[in-house]
Amino acid sequence: MGTLPTSAEAVVFDCDGLLVDTEACWTVAETAIFAAHGHPFGPEQKALVIGRTVEAAGEAMAEYLGRPGSGAEIAAELLERVRKELARGAAALPGAAELVRACRAAVPIAVASNSPRELLDTALWSAGLADYFTHSFAADEVRSPKPAPELYLTACEALGATPKRSAAFEDSATGIAAARAAGLYVAVVPSLPGTDLDHDWLGTTLAEGELLDWARQLGDGMVR
Repeated sequence: MGTLPTSAEAVVFDCDGLLVDTEACWTVAETAIFAAHGHPFGPEQKALVIGRTVEAAGEAMAEYLGRPGSGAEIAAELLERVRKELARGAAALPGAAELVRACRAAVPIAVASNSPRELLDTALWSAGLADYFTHSFAADEVRSPKPAPELYLTACEALGATPKRSAAFEDSATGIAAARAAGLYVAVVPSLPGTDLDHDWLGTTLAEGELLDWARQLGDGMVR
């Protein structure tokens, strides 16, 4: 399947916008903050913050809104708003559960997310995916989150896998940069349609049949 190898030793998934439909929660929160400062929120503005940590998104929003130095304040407001939206529940995205199950049957898997632990756990439990993962890593558990490679390197180390022989699933340029810097192969399902993103495999949904076919061939099809 393209250049995504069936010899991958491990698979590491992003969460927000890739496994779980949380981007709607983030967009509601971001739209409210932009509106409070008299600005619209559309694809251009979303591109500024998607895939970033809460702190980095706060800084980007502060800069865009002409409020330098208020990044921490905006980040705190963003976190609180997303927390409230996510408490209402978020569903697994199409194909996510099936793909995760297929990968898990063959090789070690993990989640590497730029969300803080609180939001990551809420998203995975809400979507019914938490029990599939014995390893997950959040932005507030590493010194340098995405786009730095630390989250992916940490995940691969925990799984006993070589990064250059592992695959990452991502939806944003920030996450892709992190996976590439760590040396992983990268499969991409963009959260923002029409974006030109670096990839080894590119699709429109995790439900694409060739992804499941690939997952079922991992580890020579041996269930572990």
